[in-house]
Amino acid sequence: MRLPIRIFSDLHLGHRASRITDLEELRPLFSGAGTVVFNGDTWEEMAELWKPRSAEMLAGMKRVLKEEGCDSVFLRGNHDPGWKGPAYLSLAEGKILITHGDALIRNASPWKREVLSGKAVVEGIWSNHPDASHDLESRLEVARQIAIQLQSRHLPNARNLFSRAIDALWPPRRALAMLSAWSRQGSLGAEFCQTYSPETEFLILGHFHRRAIHSSHGRTVINTGSFVVPGPASWVSWDGKALSTGSVKKYRDSFALGPTSRSWEIF
Repeated sequence: MRLPIRIFSDLHLGHRASRITDLEELRPLFSGAGTVVFNGDTWEEMAELWKPRSAEMLAGMKRVLKEEGCDSVFLRGNHDPGWKGPAYLSLAEGKILITHGDALIRNASPWKREVLSGKAVVEGIWSNHPDASHDLESRLEVARQIAIQLQSRHLPNARNLFSRAIDALWPPRRALAMLSAWSRQGSLGAEFCQTYSPETEFLILGHFHRRAIHSSHGRTVINTGSFVVPGPASWVSWDGKALSTGSVKKYRDSFALGPTSRSWEIF
């Protein structure tokens, strides 16, 4: 895998509320990278309404990556669970773990309407995967099955912040589940690593659409946010010696890498 490795998540290509409307906007984010890792929810596989546009945009993004001379690695998430590629990536001899994040919580996406009413389905999936309590691959498969079996029936029809907020507030249990997940990202990440990847010091995830850096139980959990309104998103870079992160800036006709906000040397 060619260095530097640049990591993004939750592009949601083709999603009604994605801030990405033109693939050329992404070119500055890829420029200079050896490898770009897309940490899940890169495209919309589960929503038939958005699927054609999402596939078109994915093909266009691959063209931009090729023109920029970047290798690419796609990890699956809960919006692209049919991807046959991996669901996680380890770097720095296991000290860095990259995974989408839906496996951090037992029911994957507790704010999702279908999950709120699908407790029996979730428990049935867990029963069919007894090793998921201690085995990483099995745990990630549980998250994948939840995404497949409890597909979203409700699709947002607006992209502005007000409409997104109204959508998030109903039913009230949905908003409470979101707030709980946001507040617990650090502890959830640390617990996940302790159980499934004890050697991990840095966990990089997305899924929660909440850009943040948490330190918990000796581990650092970095959430790279989302390209969906309201965002914002972050970038993470690994050059073989240092792990760095910063915000993704959105201008009128392009995205750009913001300045480095945090950096850690990893030995």
